[in-house]
Amino acid sequence: MDADTLNAWLAHIEALHAKPIDLGLERMREMVDRMGIRFSCPVVTVAGTNGKGSTCAMLESVWRAAGYKTAMHTSPHLLRFNERAVVDGKEVSDEALVAAFRQVEEARGGMSLSYFEYTALGILKLFQEANPDVVILEIGLGGRLDAINTIDSDAAIVCAVGVDHVAFLGPDREVIAWEKAHVYRPGCPAVCADPDVPAKLAAYAREIGADLMTTPVAFAPTVHADGTFDMRVRGVEWKHLPAPALRGANQYRNAAGVLAVVASMMKRLPVTPEQIAEGLRTVRVTARFELVTTDPCPTVLDVGHNPQAADVLADNIEKTREPGSMEIAVCGMLHDKDIVSVTEKLKDTFDAWFTATLTGPRAAVAQELDDDLAKAGVPSDKIHSNEDVASALSGARALARASRRENPGRPVRITVFGSFVTVSAALELLAAEGIRR
Repeated sequence: MDADTLNAWLAHIEALHAKPIDLGLERMREMVDRMGIRFSCPVVTVAGTNGKGSTCAMLESVWRAAGYKTAMHTSPHLLRFNERAVVDGKEVSDEALVAAFRQVEEARGGMSLSYFEYTALGILKLFQEANPDVVILEIGLGGRLDAINTIDSDAAIVCAVGVDHVAFLGPDREVIAWEKAHVYRPGCPAVCADPDVPAKLAAYAREIGADLMTTPVAFAPTVHADGTFDMRVRGVEWKHLPAPALRGANQYRNAAGVLAVVASMMKRLPVTPEQIAEGLRTVRVTARFELVTTDPCPTVLDVGHNPQAADVLADNIEKTREPGSMEIAVCGMLHDKDIVSVTEKLKDTFDAWFTATLTGPRAAVAQELDDDLAKAGVPSDKIHSNEDVASALSGARALARASRRENPGRPVRITVFGSFVTVSAALELLAAEGIRR
């Protein structure tokens, strides 16, 4: 192994722990103690089925606008592993990650760790050494048994709760919400940004004595016609805040949860209304209903891959659709996702579907998507099967160009969605064209 190369280290970690191992926090607790990982600054944990990435990004943007040094962990990454570890607004270097992984390797001895546990430990150690003012940690899966949940937080938020990862988290929304509620801590702010608060989440928060904050009881946004919004948090109100820079109507809900957390941490991390506004105006996050290019037509990337995300995507497309527009989908999904529900919810949203076979052991083939689209009632002439994302995107672009030649005044838009794997492949293709990094 080239000990100085990040990719070599990641391959080494993958090879050491190629087989999945049981979820649990015992190994993480032991390793956190061995490595002396502690934080003297506030820690905020972010969980949820959807909205975690946007929530983390808005928290980070608001606190950085206020002058605080932030450390933010998110997962998975799209193009570079470094995306998972951001300090003061910048991805950490390969060298810093390699140095952190060396510390994990030295501390673990013969202990077996999963890929996520191993890499999370390295990132946590790196954050500790960066001496930030606040740490923002995104939960990878669920909450109760997730490696990141080893770290006690000073505040936690559960974003939207839906049904996903049923093999690990359970078959229904209430059970899944209970798993996610375990990011809450006794006596600490416990925010739920989902307007339909699951009963088991609320019950768990009360059981442990967390300070539960739910919408619209504890906080609520009021959106104005000009896109600005007011935010009420337990008697405090901010007026005419700018719309979040992230696209999509759901971002107001995410922003409301974010500001509930910000308000709850005000004594330790004071923020002015002007700094909140600046953070909302400047926040950026990749592939959350993100417009990435207008060549040959507006092209949007969205990592939505479950039924709840499909509802949000359909709503966002409908609210931004131009009259008479052609909407084209490029979609690839993983086999263990609820493809049937996703296709059912989006069957009437798109005028053409370019399905793609993905790579990897969890990948669904295009034919599987084609069959479910057909069962949902999508006509066969609207479904175009492709062997990979590159072919699907190429076909979608060709149709967009043809439509513009035949109907010069008709708006056309391409939306790429269905999996982080799908969006990552699209980003790599766009990067090769110089459109994205």
